[in-house]
Amino acid sequence: MARSRADVFSQAERLERTLRREGTDRPPVICPGGMMNAAIIEVMEKGGHTLPEAHHSGGLMAALAEDVALYTGFENFGLPFCMTVEPEALGAPVDYGSLTCEPKIERENFARAGEALFLEKGAIARSGRGGEALAAISILARKHPDIPVIGSITGPVSTAASLVQQAAFFGDLYRDREASHRLLSYVTDQLVDWALLLAESGASVISIADPTATGEILGPRLFQEYALAYINMIVDAVHGAGKPVIVHICGDVKPVKKHLFNLRGDALSVDAMVNLADIKNENGDVTTMGNLSTYLLESGSPEKISRAARTLLERKIDIIAPACGLSTSSPLENIQSFTAAVKDARLG
Repeated sequence: MARSRADVFSQAERLERTLRREGTDRPPVICPGGMMNAAIIEVMEKGGHTLPEAHHSGGLMAALAEDVALYTGFENFGLPFCMTVEPEALGAPVDYGSLTCEPKIERENFARAGEALFLEKGAIARSGRGGEALAAISILARKHPDIPVIGSITGPVSTAASLVQQAAFFGDLYRDREASHRLLSYVTDQLVDWALLLAESGASVISIADPTATGEILGPRLFQEYALAYINMIVDAVHGAGKPVIVHICGDVKPVKKHLFNLRGDALSVDAMVNLADIKNENGDVTTMGNLSTYLLESGSPEKISRAARTLLERKIDIIAPACGLSTSSPLENIQSFTAAVKDARLG
């Protein structure tokens, strides 16, 4: 994982400079973990470190993250490997999945937002998997100072929606705003504590993925009232600790585009259906990230994937990354074609 002679910057320097809006030799190519987990089946088979076992061991988690970086070519470590660490710590039972299937929430524990039980602050770090993720990040940060460690957290709306039955949760956003804000405030406090501990343990960047906070589901008013407000609280806290933040929003962002520009993260990541060049043209202050189709990564040819990556480069996307969560069955050859196409680029 040493720096190539052709590289002007280390992987950590390149991502850091991009997030600070400074010049680089080329865009970083990353996969931040969490919702965007790159521990595909072929990587686990090659490296011998597998899920679900690695969800429960800091040492195994760190080793699997090293395997991902080594075999895929992504220029970062991204931990943890799923979106269930936070909801589980806050009370949602989890099915840990298998080699081929990622963890999922088995059921939401509360029927309404107003019925949710609140735990003391620090619940995520006190949970078994939370502690192991912190240990893994610490291991990687010490061993590989030239590779950025991204601590990925599940956003406040998605975490809250994993605790309350979803139909009731979305209904309460309209009908019981007081209880909804109380729940989102509680969840956000827990996520702030978690994000700061990830940073303290060695994460150089925090990534917030909030797929439930899509404009298609919330619409502009609820996105502004809930998603924007509470995501920015986390961003501000992480900035206070001196760390940059990536924010990912899924789905069609047209209904909430004007609010996206009020997110205070250092980079905006969006789904494949969004034209990132249009985002850049509309607001040149936004550092864009993404957004190569994960369907293409799973089902396309290496040649098509290389062309798609070069298109993102031509459109001056700042950070090149998958558009959403990778299928565990994505061919390793396809991902390698993706990362190689970016690494072969040099800015003119």
